[in-house]
Amino acid sequence: MIYAEEIYAGIEQVRAKSPLVHNITNFVVMNNTANALLAMGASPVMAHAWEEVEDMVAIASALVINMGTLSDEWVKSMLKAGRKAKETNTPIVFDPVGVGATPYRTEVAQKIIQECKPDIIRGNASEIMALNHSNIKTKGVDSTETGDTALASAKELAVNTHSVVVISGATDFITDGKNVAKVSNGAPIMTKVTGMGCTATAVVGAFAGVEKDMFKAAIMGMVCMGICGEIANVKSAGPGSIPENFLNQLYLIDKLNIESNLKLEYESL
Repeated sequence: MIYAEEIYAGIEQVRAKSPLVHNITNFVVMNNTANALLAMGASPVMAHAWEEVEDMVAIASALVINMGTLSDEWVKSMLKAGRKAKETNTPIVFDPVGVGATPYRTEVAQKIIQECKPDIIRGNASEIMALNHSNIKTKGVDSTETGDTALASAKELAVNTHSVVVISGATDFITDGKNVAKVSNGAPIMTKVTGMGCTATAVVGAFAGVEKDMFKAAIMGMVCMGICGEIANVKSAGPGSIPENFLNQLYLIDKLNIESNLKLEYESL
């Protein structure tokens, strides 16, 4: 289990160590995720070139692989970077964006899992179910399922892949196959802003860069996202204001914010 004090200690570790988070991510969210990592104190790098990904992984604290805008060249870079990360014991956080929408996406996602063996997999409910059951379809990058219905798939996926699986949604579920954490922080308006899920993956990557326990790192990331989203929502007139207020809150988040707003539950299997 992890409590508010330890979660805030993780935030302080990110600020103190400024982990280099190597992102192979999509065109839509590069700026958003880079700014989020900077705001929380991490150091982002967006390096996709096949020629340099191994060198970048070698100096990184974590590798984030996000397959939002796929191409064959980027897939080759993702696989090369992931294999190198396993050699260097660099944590890998994988975001299977849109898996289940097309056969190509599903094939690529399965190949990344098989060859890179990510430490953390974060997706919405439909994406997690599609990874575990190839007949599940997603609506583009949007979920057609809920976290509750996907939890059994997440547990099974965690066991089969030896990874921590995160389901993002109105309630976030984090499982290592044996334990489940339930984070009820967040605000519905976050779904009206492009790339918040991808940002969550990057934020989890920052914590994975400073916390050896991947289950705890995933919880820290989702709690941080949820609480900052809640506070940003209060300060925002609509979705257009969310990105600015969310980044500000990532920068300003303190121990009192965590203690006052934390909605975290556990269950053991």
